[in-house]
Amino acid sequence: MNTALLWLLQLSDPALPIGAFSHSAGLETYVQLGIVKDVTTAKDFVSGMLLQNIHFTDAAFVSLAYEAITTMQGDEIKYLDDLCTAVKLPKEMRQASQKLGWRLIKIFQPVCNNDWINRYAAAIQAKQVTGHYCISFGMIASVLQIPKADALTGFYYNAATGFVTNSVKLIPLSQQSGQELLFSLQPLITQLVQNNLQPDKDMIGVCSPGFDIRSMQHEQLYSRLYMS
Repeated sequence: MNTALLWLLQLSDPALPIGAFSHSAGLETYVQLGIVKDVTTAKDFVSGMLLQNIHFTDAAFVSLAYEAITTMQGDEIKYLDDLCTAVKLPKEMRQASQKLGWRLIKIFQPVCNNDWINRYAAAIQAKQVTGHYCISFGMIASVLQIPKADALTGFYYNAATGFVTNSVKLIPLSQQSGQELLFSLQPLITQLVQNNLQPDKDMIGVCSPGFDIRSMQHEQLYSRLYMS
């Protein structure tokens, strides 16, 4: 039995009770504006989020946090946490990352019983760090000895599944269309994982400003189903 695989399945499970289902990362704004309205435009949105946003932000932080713990450079975690806060411009995206990160830590801290995780949890409670989801994910994956490529694959899959599920609900799309869309993203996810194995720190924060703008506009929507 591959224990690392079991850990990965639990860590990247979209049904993990951390509240990820209540966040759309600005997708709700795109749908209300009529920009995302069918399978084709939904794929454009999800692909764009993975390739132009998560690739240069959250997934890069997962990789760097994983490496920091693996190489026993725990002091690097605070720098990465601060940098992650700086590149998340929309307020609701920062808040979502913080809430999901803290809930993830609370689930895995008791079972990991690891000094790095305990220090990070204490720093979050002392408000010395924000406690971002991607940082927590990378640290936990490293502590559980999940291979980095597998951890990144799980992280991207989790993100893609969340976007597809929200597209099915908001547009709406059929469940079959949603699954076909998810299948079609596999080559892109495979390539992005390879790119993030050794991320370029100078490229962190490079993303499409349109996603940030739509996330900011989400705060002012007249009615909404999602928290971000």
